Amino acid sequence: MKYNPLPKELYQRNRSKFAAKLAKKSVAIFNSNDIMPTNADGTMRFRQNNDLFYLTGIDQEETILLLAPDCPNPAMREVLFLRETSELIVIWEGHKYTKEEAEAASGIKNIQWLANFDQVLNTVVALSERIYLNTNEHLRAGVVVETSDARFIKTCKEKYPLHAYERSAPIMHELRGVKEQEEIDQLQIACDITEKGFRRVLSFVKPSVTEYEIEAEYLHEFVRNRSKGFAYEPIIASGASACVLHYIENNKACLEGELLLMDVAAEYGNYNADMTRTIPVNGRFTPRQRSVYDAVLRVKRAAMNLLRPGINIQDYHKEVGLIMQSELVGLGLIDQTDIKNQDPNWPAFKKYFMHGTSHHLGLDVHDVGTMHYPITSGMVFTVEPGIYIPEEGFGIRLENNVVVRENGVFDLMRNIPIEAEEIEELMNR
Repeated sequence: MKYNPLPKELYQRNRSKFAAKLAKKSVAIFNSNDIMPTNADGTMRFRQNNDLFYLTGIDQEETILLLAPDCPNPAMREVLFLRETSELIVIWEGHKYTKEEAEAASGIKNIQWLANFDQVLNTVVALSERIYLNTNEHLRAGVVVETSDARFIKTCKEKYPLHAYERSAPIMHELRGVKEQEEIDQLQIACDITEKGFRRVLSFVKPSVTEYEIEAEYLHEFVRNRSKGFAYEPIIASGASACVLHYIENNKACLEGELLLMDVAAEYGNYNADMTRTIPVNGRFTPRQRSVYDAVLRVKRAAMNLLRPGINIQDYHKEVGLIMQSELVGLGLIDQTDIKNQDPNWPAFKKYFMHGTSHHLGLDVHDVGTMHYPITSGMVFTVEPGIYIPEEGFGIRLENNVVVRENGVFDLMRNIPIEAEEIEELMNR
């Protein structure tokens, strides 16, 4: 791994929090993600299952975690199963965790090889009444492949049909939605690396450079700072392409007079930043571009002021929508007649601001957490309003990442330039 791992004490606390949520006489099992194939004998880069990583810090394939807090045998209350290495694996794939290294990373004392899993599971399940199994229950998930968790659910229910089964996902969503300080520290590093990439790009962008060259500048800066690379597929959208919310072709030349929307950020230690900035390709905003830019910035600041413990994210989105509505009227994009005649389910402002303002951020870019219960201190959100005007050939989005505190928010991207004057000054040095 390129990154510096977090201390085992974090994962010990995370497991304790999870165990406290289980029914009595329960066992929970978490599986690592598969290594996904591409074509022929190719594979994608491995990405650990985030729930398993959250509970163990183990960043390796073919890993299983078993938790049985009430097991009569204390040694079986936490067991981590690893792929046993060999001389052949070392030659072809490199070093794998030893038992000692896995214990040091996770704080789990009982480390066993995967060959022992079935025997241990049989023993623990026989002493348990309920089995907690894990699935991807993200509200926006579209799962079209069979995961290791899905395969395990089938075999487990076939083997142990008389046990009561429970879902781990609701517990994991609740826990992962509120970050520990160590997690916030990792997110801060990801944001700081993202800042370095953005500052590098500010001195690089000019008319005639291509979107893919800009993408390459970011990647260079991210990887040289110990990131694996992009937190998500980067959006480098010049001109009217910025009005395509998930534009990822990044294949056009940036032209004189255009704006460049860049939704791009680094990951660090599996934690993800999520930044958007919009800059003038030639280093100077036109008056119209500047008026829209300032409107988006005002909405972003107002939204950040609204994020407080106790508010519901759905109510928050409605409030931000009303603020955006006022700005769009001021820009002449909608008028009072549009508002009077609007569909309540699709307000007039949605023509130019059609997405949500904030989502949870963490091990997933669209992280798990509650979207229907009150916000609490320690949650991390994006704040990302935008105005997209296809008829004028540009779109503007601005996005920072913030930690919700009791008295407001802490901006993890406070050092990344966002004021129009500062961006122009940095681009024209």
